[in-house]
Amino acid sequence: MFLPPVQHGATVLNREIFRRTVEVIGVRVPTNSVAKFLKVLNKDLFNQPKLKNVVNDPESSNTKIVLLNPKIESLELDNISSEIKNFIDNEGLGIIRHSVELNYDYWGADDIIKAILPSGVESPTSFTQVGHIAHMNLRDEFLPWKYIIGQVILDKNPKITTVVNKTDMIDTTYRFFKMEVLAGENNMIAEVKESNCRFRFDFSQVYWNSRLHTEHSRLLSLFKKGDYICDVFAGVGPFAIPAAKKGCIVYANDLNPASYHYLMENIKLNKVHDKVYPYNLDGKLFICKAVLDLQKAYDDNAESSKTSKVKSNSTLQKQISCNFNHFVMNLPATAIEFLDAFKGLWKDKEALFKSLNLELPMIHCYCFSKSDTPEREIVERINAVLGHPLQEDTYKIHFVRKVAPNKDMFCVSFRLSHAVAFIHGSEKRKQDVINDTPHVNDSVSVDDDDITKHKISAYFQDTPSAFILFYNSRTLEPYLSSKHYNNYERSDSDNFLNIPIPHGF
Repeated sequence: MFLPPVQHGATVLNREIFRRTVEVIGVRVPTNSVAKFLKVLNKDLFNQPKLKNVVNDPESSNTKIVLLNPKIESLELDNISSEIKNFIDNEGLGIIRHSVELNYDYWGADDIIKAILPSGVESPTSFTQVGHIAHMNLRDEFLPWKYIIGQVILDKNPKITTVVNKTDMIDTTYRFFKMEVLAGENNMIAEVKESNCRFRFDFSQVYWNSRLHTEHSRLLSLFKKGDYICDVFAGVGPFAIPAAKKGCIVYANDLNPASYHYLMENIKLNKVHDKVYPYNLDGKLFICKAVLDLQKAYDDNAESSKTSKVKSNSTLQKQISCNFNHFVMNLPATAIEFLDAFKGLWKDKEALFKSLNLELPMIHCYCFSKSDTPEREIVERINAVLGHPLQEDTYKIHFVRKVAPNKDMFCVSFRLSHAVAFIHGSEKRKQDVINDTPHVNDSVSVDDDDITKHKISAYFQDTPSAFILFYNSRTLEPYLSSKHYNNYERSDSDNFLNIPIPHGF
């Protein structure tokens, strides 16, 4: 491979500089003898990437030039066997020097970038493609050349029209990285295909990782037609939409208003509006509300079709078994912290579950680990949150991918235990304190000042009238004021309000 001219340290991309003329030896042959020469000279041909072994003869339309290996530099063909020489002398029409002109279009991104960066520095040409977007993650040492790198990537990849780089800033609420456009058009609305579904989203406002396609497929393979799936951190729907296409009923949630918006758009795009019910809530609140909503939806349906006031045991079994088969918790940075939402979630159904021998749902919880013994470390963290240890041989830990040199991503799958699901006593119980939160296919605006669009995680304390609300106080306080209620205390953090709420408020 011929290397491009070196331009180490350049800060502006000048494509005209990348030109080179290469002199090679060629054999002039009759046009009707080209195939014969190519066969005999097979091991001594030019054979360079993107370049032809046979070119037109500028002196005649009846002859062609067969180019030889660049290592052959003499017209006397010193590096060729005497047998090949004799063939060329007898069958050829002469030996000549031929010039091959190379320009910017000839070299790939890796060659161009290596010629620009300081000598000995590796070429950062890897990227993740998301629709028309090339997503790079440049290290600090490459930042002085980030715009040149971006432009070269754009030039060398015809299907790419936008090149972005992930910055160090991360949105602490919704966990997506800020993007900087390096080259091309500033168009972040991407459309991708995965699992026979189409997804459209604003890549700068939501989380999407094409490298998780294999993991999405693995987990989807565990779902059966007719299963009820609860996707706690659904994003724009990479689990929810394909699961619905498979015939599952999916309750899907995401805290990010942008993700919720595109989740609903993708539901329509893939025509699964009758199988996916979107929410825009805090994860803990959603887990509780989804369980209640699913049961209520079933009860309402059963009531409308009821022909007798007396329910048989089989009817009860069907009603109670109308529960989620799987909970998907794909927020590896913090998902384990949300597991306490399952404590006592089915305590009112304990007798029926046990008498009918019904199964509790499978939990698929994603997490990161930097430990040298990740499985042990992960189980200890889960046990600490659940308050009851996972029993050996009742869980599986699947390695998903290496995120960083000392950071791995895993998926822990386990069936929720009776000890957790049926907790009684004074332990904290989840309660939904807002009755008009988004439900099923309701389309609600994402105005930050709309109380119905915010995420409240409420915990009963020892007395039923006292709450600690984990909430954005900037939005909650106006709501309380509108109710003419001012009996609350602000905690040390602006995100916590201690609010004794009277009965019927």
